[in-house]
Order: sequence, then structure tokens, then C-alpha cells
Amino acid sequence: MLLSLPPQVLIILAFCLIFALTFHEFGHAYTAHLCGDDTAKAAGRMSLNPLVHLDLFGSLMVLIVGFGYARPVPVNPNNYRVRNADFYIASAGPLMNLLLGIIGAFLYGILAQNSITILAGVPLLFLLKLFIIINFNLFLFNLIPLGPLDGNSVFPHFLPPNLRIRYQHWNFRYGSYALIGLVLLSILLPNFSAFSWITSISMSMTNGLL
Repeated sequence: MLLSLPPQVLIILAFCLIFALTFHEFGHAYTAHLCGDDTAKAAGRMSLNPLVHLDLFGSLMVLIVGFGYARPVPVNPNNYRVRNADFYIASAGPLMNLLLGIIGAFLYGILAQNSITILAGVPLLFLLKLFIIINFNLFLFNLIPLGPLDGNSVFPHFLPPNLRIRYQHWNFRYGSYALIGLVLLSILLPNFSAFSWITSISMSMTNGLL
């Protein structure tokens, strides 16, 4: 459990979390704007102000298990002017986290090459590595096709029409319950995590870039 970490690490973790989730939701809102829907913009969500994006339960999940989500960006499909706009809008958030992780790895390489590890008492390399892992975690977690996660709008586009309709109907009825059940089991059961593969892949991606 991440809450057992030292306070200074939790502060760095919270900073990374807020930054990553804010850009994630901004990616959704801005892509919706590009696709013709300004619902999120009118609601003040096309913003880099973290206060308009953070969700209490989703943020606590990151602090507890290392990944989570922010408040969903509101959209109105009737305003879309681009075909498959829902796919692009849903993909934009995870892809923003992937991009942030890659940028973080690039900065990590520059600092490490110049032996810059601490600045004004802040352990920069440690902060960047945590930032990279959190963004890769968010990238992977949000692509899970369950409940309100972005994957529920991305995954159907790779299915044949008949399976797409059946999946969307199932996810609408049961997806959120399945996701909450997996999260609760991962928190309550010792030595069990339905999402351990996310951190494993994130660590492999991070180690491959650094």
C-alpha cells in the first residue's frame, strides 16, 4: 500500500498524480473541442487547473494502489463533427499520460547524463522516475475496457459490429460493478492484485527507457 510510504515520498507522489491526472483530463477536453464538442470547455474542464478535474475516490486509488482516475470530462456526441470522435476523445487521455511518461524519461536521461540528481533539496531523478511510472500506470489502467474507464470507448472499435453491441450492453449494465469488485478485492485480499500486471508493464517500460 502506497500510503505506508514516508511522508516526503507521498508529497512527491501527490504532485505527480495531480499533474498526470490534470493533463489526462485536459487531453480529453481539448480533443473533444477539436472534434466539435465544446461541452467540456463550457463546463470549465478544458483547463490545466487540477481542482476542476480531480476525483476523490480515483485520487485515493492512486495513493493506495498506484493507479486511478479523475472526474470524467462531459461530452455531447450530438456535437461531434468527426467520424469516430468518441474513439479519439477516449484515447486522448491515456495517450497524454504515455506522452508525459516518455517526456519524463527524456528529461531523466538529460539530468542523469549531467549528474544532476538533487535541486534545492528535491530528489529530481527519484521524482521523475515516480512521475514516469505513474503516467504509464494511468495509461494502462485507463485502457481497461470496464465501467467508465476510457477503454470502454476504445475497445469496441476493434470488435465486429455484433460483438461491439453485445459488449457495450454488458459493460453498461455490469462494467462498473466488475471494476469496483476487482479494486475492492485487490485492496482487501492479502497478496492479491487484479492489476499487478499494470505495474509490472510500467516498470518494464520505464526501465527500457531509462
